[in-house]
Amino acid sequence: MSGYKEVFKRTEIKYLINAEQYKALMPYLETIARVDEYGLSRINNIYFDTPDYRLVKTSLEKPLYKEKLRLRTYGVTGDDTDSFIEIKKKYAGIVYKRRISGRYLDTYRYLTGYKNKRDCFEKSQISKEIREFMRLYANLRPAMCICYDRIAMAGIEDKDFRVTFDSNITWNDRCTDLRYAGEGRNLLKDGQYLMEIKVSNAMPMGLARKLSELSIFPVSFSKYGSGYADMMNMDKDRVPGRNTIVRPERNDRVMKGVAAYV
Repeated sequence: MSGYKEVFKRTEIKYLINAEQYKALMPYLETIARVDEYGLSRINNIYFDTPDYRLVKTSLEKPLYKEKLRLRTYGVTGDDTDSFIEIKKKYAGIVYKRRISGRYLDTYRYLTGYKNKRDCFEKSQISKEIREFMRLYANLRPAMCICYDRIAMAGIEDKDFRVTFDSNITWNDRCTDLRYAGEGRNLLKDGQYLMEIKVSNAMPMGLARKLSELSIFPVSFSKYGSGYADMMNMDKDRVPGRNTIVRPERNDRVMKGVAAYV
């Protein structure tokens, strides 16, 4: 995937809206933004964490500073699919995201410590930060898959202005390889959207007025945090974190429904 942006610095404001609010808001948004070239797309993520869920637990405490590591793909995922290793940090309400791309099988093996892994990207400042993140948080492993459908809009005049609408958000911690991840548990109600407004500076005044008019107000919502909370509220007999990690060298067994617990 060419031409992608490696570094982001912006404010991200989240809202939970229903179908009626979405329909009423869209005519105004279309005067200041356009749906991007990808239209409706499926976004797939693996969130990495320590065995005791240190990263998500810290995030749920709402500290001044927090960070996360994830692997992202778009659409159907295979060995050769473009993927992105992303470090996302938030400090004092400002989000900083840094990412690099590589072939999915290579990035997955790199992050999971596969014994025959190879470098999946050139050495750079961002790759150094990823290696340092992995050193700092020992024993990182795939903790949860979060997948969702997204419509993204970009500003007509302000290219840094973006609005995204996520629906069908699901989580799955049983199979944490995006090539084989199946159905997950829903985090939203039917007809509900998670809207995120992403700005480098201030939100357009007209948009702020429209949100108030439609009774759309900011919420605190983390996809991974919500998935973790849902996981912990499930059957107490279940062992959280005992993930089914699909190993690339065992694809034939996976297709028969057999996976290796690690």
